Amino acid sequence: MTPAPKRRTRTRSLPLWAAVLALLGGLLLAGTGTSTARAPAPAADPPRQSMLRNATAGLFLHWGMFTSPKHYDCREWEKAVTDGGWTPDYWVDEAKKLDASYIVLATFHSRLGYARPWPSKIPGTCSTQRDFLGELIKAGEAKGVKTILYMTDDPKWHDEQGIETLDSAAYSAHKGRDIDLTGRPGFGEFSYENFFEVMDNYPELSGFWIDNDNEYWEQHKLYEQIREQRPDMTLSNNNEDTAAMDMVSHEQKTGMTPAYDQPSAIWTPMPRLTESCYKVPSTGAWWYDGQDRPVDTGLNVGRYVANSGTSIKSLMDLQAMVDGRFPPQQQKFTDFMKDYLPPIRESLHGVDGGGYRYGGMQPGAWNDGAYGYVTVSRAKPTTQYVHVTTRPTTGDRIRLRDNGHRVQRVTDLRSGERLPFAQSDGSLTVRSIEDWDAYDTVLKVETERGREGYYPTGSVKADDPALTDGDFSTYSDNKGTLPVSVTLDLGKRKKAAFLGINQREWSPTHNRSTFGRPEDSARIKDYTVSVSDDGRRWRQIRTGVLESARGIRFIDLGDDVRTRLLKLDVSTTWAAATAPNFHRQLKIDEIQVGHGHVRRR
Repeated sequence: MTPAPKRRTRTRSLPLWAAVLALLGGLLLAGTGTSTARAPAPAADPPRQSMLRNATAGLFLHWGMFTSPKHYDCREWEKAVTDGGWTPDYWVDEAKKLDASYIVLATFHSRLGYARPWPSKIPGTCSTQRDFLGELIKAGEAKGVKTILYMTDDPKWHDEQGIETLDSAAYSAHKGRDIDLTGRPGFGEFSYENFFEVMDNYPELSGFWIDNDNEYWEQHKLYEQIREQRPDMTLSNNNEDTAAMDMVSHEQKTGMTPAYDQPSAIWTPMPRLTESCYKVPSTGAWWYDGQDRPVDTGLNVGRYVANSGTSIKSLMDLQAMVDGRFPPQQQKFTDFMKDYLPPIRESLHGVDGGGYRYGGMQPGAWNDGAYGYVTVSRAKPTTQYVHVTTRPTTGDRIRLRDNGHRVQRVTDLRSGERLPFAQSDGSLTVRSIEDWDAYDTVLKVETERGREGYYPTGSVKADDPALTDGDFSTYSDNKGTLPVSVTLDLGKRKKAAFLGINQREWSPTHNRSTFGRPEDSARIKDYTVSVSDDGRRWRQIRTGVLESARGIRFIDLGDDVRTRLLKLDVSTTWAAATAPNFHRQLKIDEIQVGHGHVRRR
């Protein structure tokens, strides 16, 4: 009998002015129901996360016994793979074409026969004699590509193909007692044991990509033991934001407008490590089903750019055949990306999403039907990249909110051609763009350090200090109470030209249902803005509907507004009652007050 591995053992106070202001705000705005919340504050990023944080993309490979043509015997499948000429270098080289830093190998997949392409002393499912996993890890290490292993929690597909893929008798004999692998407790114990065997045998395996969770794992402290025994390994979880995980992966989303805007259906706020996993072929299963499925190049380039522009990793699923190679149309896509990415790599790698906690201009819908994203260089934050993924329907220019960044120079990243531009009324307009790329026109924008036109952090007080503290780990939470009133105090009568609002990115903007759970945008819809010099007499100056969109949103107040106090009243949010997790919920990270716009000197 092999025993389960045993587990080994090893208020922030407010300043006086903030406390007083919070009390006064409560007196002025009794009944609003807002409160300060703080996101869980993790310790400094552990070294194991460096690879993921620095990555732009990964390659997702669903490959197993039931890859077409299906094999029902483990040895026959292994022979077919070897006879077909499988080599790990092919996968690693394909990952390099996609600028992918890691490969997620999904062979121990419930609907692919629970195949283990490595030698194992644990009976229960297919295990090969040839060490395909070890070969992949070694080949990847030689070329700077890490390997992550997929692990599933789910035994329910054990006989989907008309044969039994889980050998309960063999595993029971191994353990010395009856264990049913087709039930969740038994399968949980079997998979649990495999985690430890793999950790022991593959010291250079980078991590586990875990499909949901299993009760047995939780009861036996699996994740804590992984952290104890292999602190270098990362843990990723699919569709579940579990605190023990380094990264949460969001499964393929469709139906957005534009179609490539995957982040509009993602619900995990920065700085959480997040990933978007999606199929590169337009139809079919996640694994090769015997067909050469079509690939929409524009859609997949758009997804890649959209994710980079929102600090999300792209985990691209390509469908390896039995010999490991990709069908022709998928191969054509990787060959295309090999040449497409290098000229614009600096705009997609080593960058953060612009318009969020890292600064940068505003992404999203621009002029004349244009749409795009902004990335900000980590090494040189004064360099931003404007990605035009949908060009304007007419004209030769792009116009987007500059978010207070004074621009010095704009060039076409591919050609190096310098482009004319102008700044006025809070926007950057780039003109004379003639060489539009079919998928992503990239403009390199060099700016001055810092931002102009905003009152500095700490100079504007709020009834909820989280709104103006410059800290995106704190946020204002209405706890489901509407209407909401937020008061901002400039200290004395001053000019107020606009509000820049970063709402917390904890809900999608795309109204859909995922696994039976309705999703919708928990963001401001109907609002009014009023001003006052004494807090008693208020004058309404703006009313409107705020766009349900990610990234910073602006409310322009006009050029002639002077006041001490500003009040933002929110009467409705976007989510309907059919999405109860988001209905009437509102969380705001930061509100900044602008006193003017950047103008050309």
